[in-house]
Amino acid sequence: MARKPSRNLHAVSPTLIAFGNQVRFYRERMGLSQDRLGERFPVTGSYIGQVEVGKTRCTFEFAEQLDGIVGAQGCLKLLWRDLVEEAAYPVWFDWPPIEREAVMVEAFELSVVHGLLQTPKYASALLDDEAAVSARMSRQSILSREDPPAPALSVLLDESVLNRDVGGPEVMREQLEHLVALQKKRLTIQVVPSEVHDGLSGSFILATMPDRSEVAYVETALRGMTMAGAADVTKLSEALVSLRSGAYSVRDSVEIIRKVVAEKWT
Repeated sequence: MARKPSRNLHAVSPTLIAFGNQVRFYRERMGLSQDRLGERFPVTGSYIGQVEVGKTRCTFEFAEQLDGIVGAQGCLKLLWRDLVEEAAYPVWFDWPPIEREAVMVEAFELSVVHGLLQTPKYASALLDDEAAVSARMSRQSILSREDPPAPALSVLLDESVLNRDVGGPEVMREQLEHLVALQKKRLTIQVVPSEVHDGLSGSFILATMPDRSEVAYVETALRGMTMAGAADVTKLSEALVSLRSGAYSVRDSVEIIRKVVAEKWT
């Protein structure tokens, strides 16, 4: 059965509410109004109010400065890591915890570079939201961790991704050069020729968990959906096999990426 996401895309994340409650506690302990606290940054008092009720998410730098102002002795910085960092995702986006636990991640991307492979500037051009970019970058830490071992990652990119302008030539050149530099034994990137193939309906990810079960994430026009139903997972697994069989080899993919950089983004 698919795990259905919440239909209310504007719902306030309970973790943001929890963080906001602590901000209010420390502010009131200092005897400061929202306006007076805001003057210390400076930000408006209404912004402080938005943080306190969980309707906006502050940056880590803001939480760090706030921690010092109200004398929280590092508590707000820790709470930001625990409560706010992943709240940069919509409340229905339950994929990051699955991604962290996976021993293998296989993905097909039809329109943009896979999130785990994006540079900060590329992600920023897509998201235009500092907190969301920070959250996306933090997801990439699973690729360099040692305990537990980093998951094996195999990404198939439709060839059109290499030519789609996201952020301009400098951003694209940096992003594609990053893809070339990332290639290694347990992290492979292959280019799929832009033609009729089994991935035209959209991007998707298949994660293999420690118990060898599989969970899938499928992107749609409205939102993503996480699913673990056997029939759905089997269909996506078959699509991956088909896409990989038609993809360029890893070595040829590297040369194709380098050629696009030289001919289009330099």
